[in-house]
Amino acid sequence: MDDLDLPIIDLMPLVSGAPGGLETVAAQLGRAARETGFFYVKNHGVEQALIERVFSAAHALFAQPLDAKMALTKDFFRTNRGYVPMKGENLDPAQPSDLKEAFNIGLDLAADDPKIRTGEPFRAVNQWPDLPGWKDAVLTYFNAVWALGRLMHRAVAVDLGADPDFFEDKLDAPMATLRLLHYPPQPAGAEAGQIGAGTHTDYGNITILLPDAVGGLEVRRRDGVWLKAPTIEGAFVCNIGDCLMRWTNDVYVSTPHRVVNSSGLERYSIAFFLDPNPDATVACLSTCLQPGESPKYAPVSGAEYLKSRLDASYEPVKATAGGPG
Repeated sequence: MDDLDLPIIDLMPLVSGAPGGLETVAAQLGRAARETGFFYVKNHGVEQALIERVFSAAHALFAQPLDAKMALTKDFFRTNRGYVPMKGENLDPAQPSDLKEAFNIGLDLAADDPKIRTGEPFRAVNQWPDLPGWKDAVLTYFNAVWALGRLMHRAVAVDLGADPDFFEDKLDAPMATLRLLHYPPQPAGAEAGQIGAGTHTDYGNITILLPDAVGGLEVRRRDGVWLKAPTIEGAFVCNIGDCLMRWTNDVYVSTPHRVVNSSGLERYSIAFFLDPNPDATVACLSTCLQPGESPKYAPVSGAEYLKSRLDASYEPVKATAGGPG
């Protein structure tokens, strides 16, 4: 299996606000989004010290006893918040459950926030482990990559021929999920087809992934060949999700990928999934249609679309094992 030659996009012109920087990055990002759906970004502006803090937080969380972690599973299927135990998710329903554990947080809201009190979809209070400094580290990182994702969407909008601010009011209160992940070494006794994360595409607009040095991410090329996507120090791995693919009428592509931890080591990664606001209307941009072409997808709200994808991912586990809640 060969390493994947993914494009590496230097975000410094965009981050720094250099003249023409937005247009330069937009062209590079758009090309990657059309051709592979996967790319690295460097000089992204997220401080290395913060990256180290959030990795330390992940290690501390998953080192907790199972009982302490299971106490953080309240209403998971309704809220998409808290702890997911080993084999608690099935990203590829055709295969056995995934060999990983995870922890999700979303936009941090107080219990009396109107978004929660009125029952807005996918709004909930985050679950927090009782670990010193943990909440601050994770929330600071959440906000940093959320800001980065919004900045990257300015480049997306320009590439698609829209106003740079097109996505801003669709991402200012997003259903974004920050997911901490822990993969044990692939066990010798795993079921046939059972791996760290089954083959899937991501659901939202853009994923910003921070993998550790262990590696394990694999991407399926258009011809069906699986290729490794190695970790590059100082860079995020980013990919287009199905929601943005839908917004662009399939001009952008989401690419199937999986995690196979064959290293013999513990693997940790931190993924930020930038889904739109729940009430955002996901509808084909007119600039993505050729003359006489019709949209491939009917308009749908961000919440409706995310619910349809999460239900498919967790339903097999809920049916067979009662789920993580």
